[in-house]
Amino acid sequence: MSNAATVPQTIPFGRRLKRFMADRPLVPLIILLVILVVILQILRPGIVNERWIANTIKFAIPLAILAGCQTMTMLTGGIDLSVGTVATMSAFIMATQIVNQDPSIAFLLAMMPALLIGLVNGIGVGVFRVHPLIMTLGTSLIGTGCLQVYQRTVIASGAKIPDFLAWLGTGVTYGFPNALLLFIPLAALIVFTLARTGFGRLLYAVGDNERATRLSGVRYWQVITALYITSSVLAGITGLLYIGLIKAPSLSLAEPLVLPSVAAAVIGGTSIFGGRGGYTGTIIGALILTVLTTLLTILQMPEGARRILFGLIVLFVTAAYLRIVEER
Repeated sequence: MSNAATVPQTIPFGRRLKRFMADRPLVPLIILLVILVVILQILRPGIVNERWIANTIKFAIPLAILAGCQTMTMLTGGIDLSVGTVATMSAFIMATQIVNQDPSIAFLLAMMPALLIGLVNGIGVGVFRVHPLIMTLGTSLIGTGCLQVYQRTVIASGAKIPDFLAWLGTGVTYGFPNALLLFIPLAALIVFTLARTGFGRLLYAVGDNERATRLSGVRYWQVITALYITSSVLAGITGLLYIGLIKAPSLSLAEPLVLPSVAAAVIGGTSIFGGRGGYTGTIIGALILTVLTTLLTILQMPEGARRILFGLIVLFVTAAYLRIVEER
């Protein structure tokens, strides 16, 4: 019998690091955010101050809310490409209807397309089993066409940005953006819904194993319909906030935020294959992309190159996620 001592096996550092990042995804995200801020400060000394932080948060909030829509839909293995159109429609309708209507009536009219598109998306995906990418892309194109027709009917009356939306979008109180008054309750509600409610657990369950969820008695179409209605309503609210920030209604107001919203959710750790992710990481992902946009602006990188970069980010993070899953 051998008396040799058994030598314990050590786990390679690279594997331990990957396991650490997989188990604590917020840590590398926060480190990346800090690194980008430091680089920004080095390239433009003095830029990182109280005013810059407030402006960064202002522009990150609309992106974070739209990314919340993507997070919830991606948890089920889907995606919502109509959020940009929904946000644009709500913003444009609000700006044109407020001219002749009471603010409460204008708000209801602005949110009607959001409810309708969300319902159509939910029925298409949940009942008729249309792929979410195709379904939401189709409703996005239809919504854009309807908005162009609507513009012709109100072109003579003009548009106006409501004062309360301008206050919410651009205002700062004691150094804190007023938009936080809307975002903090919304973010808390999304986090609570995903972590502590039956609806949130069903979203994870559907994305993890749709067949098993169906066999357990869950009405899949009801979950999906509620999901896409919620996503569209959040997109509509984003549009109202965004027009208060930009103060320039247009037919493509929020469309540039669609790809970054997907990128923010993916960067935040939400799997495009469903069943994995959370909204806290998505918020940090939105901040990372906002700081990155500022950095690219300083470097004078054109819009086309930024879109290419965001697309590469989505591909890289997805590939990294698949690598970690395979090794675990």
